[in-house]
Amino acid sequence: MAIDWSPFVALVQRHNRFLITTHVRPDPDGLGSMLGLASVLEGMGKTTQMVISSVWPPRYDFLDPARRIGRMVLPGAEFRQADAIIVLDTGTWGQLAEFGDFMKTFAGPKVVIDHHLSQDPLGALALVDTTAEATGRLIFEAAEALGQKLTPAAADFLFAALATDTGWFRHKNTTAPTYALAEKLVRAGANPTRLYELIYEQSTMPRFKLTALVLERLQAVDDGKIAYSQLFRDDYAATGAIPSDTEEMINYPRALAGVEVAMFFMEQPAGGVKVSFRSREKVNVAQVAETFGGGGHRLASGAILPTSMDQAVASVLAAVRARL
Repeated sequence: MAIDWSPFVALVQRHNRFLITTHVRPDPDGLGSMLGLASVLEGMGKTTQMVISSVWPPRYDFLDPARRIGRMVLPGAEFRQADAIIVLDTGTWGQLAEFGDFMKTFAGPKVVIDHHLSQDPLGALALVDTTAEATGRLIFEAAEALGQKLTPAAADFLFAALATDTGWFRHKNTTAPTYALAEKLVRAGANPTRLYELIYEQSTMPRFKLTALVLERLQAVDDGKIAYSQLFRDDYAATGAIPSDTEEMINYPRALAGVEVAMFFMEQPAGGVKVSFRSREKVNVAQVAETFGGGGHRLASGAILPTSMDQAVASVLAAVRARL
């Protein structure tokens, strides 16, 4: 599903100041795409600001040591001077939180660059390719369309995006073109060994303690076809962990032999329960998530339910069972 980048190229040529954001609870695809695009635009003499509607995840300090990516605090007057907004790695209001409120009152042009199936009408130029394994690929394509060569730092950012959204090249969205892009990024200066160590081999003791709770609560039901685990708000204080330490915990229920659908339930600090879904093949979990106001990919998606933990587990299990 090739994107026609000419409208984006024209927009970039017309404007000079860009405000870039990504989804709440940002991952390396969102953050790396932001930083990579900012590098490309700045190489053209443009000015960029970057902001997220989340607490910064300390695990990814190495991506932005100067902390150029700020936190959106409404009314966001310091961002009103931007000529245009670029939203990366999401196309839904629910994933934009406070930034979404800001964006609704922003008069300038808006662009969405994304690879997720779930999209809301954001009033933006939508550059969406659901066949792309990562938004990082789309930023690489955008750079090519703009005629810009990646710096080694930008190549590092986009490699982090590509590698993590493919599970370090082991998920089903990994294809021959994925490896071809990885080669191009390495040739441009990306350092995969360093990135792997920084992303996957720098865990903290609190994160390990939180992992122990997830494994202790792991359950398999329906003859082992469904597996899930849970975390509660009090678990963070008990272990010293933080919410961003839950990233990739969904991989534990998914790793059980025979599992078709895995879920990970997390009580949210402000109330409600966030659910992450993973599917082997049979169930389109994006459709399941959409019934709860969420969305994502066919085999990986999420939603937030405004209920108690018990109610969330019961509702989600019923919805998954109906599709198995």
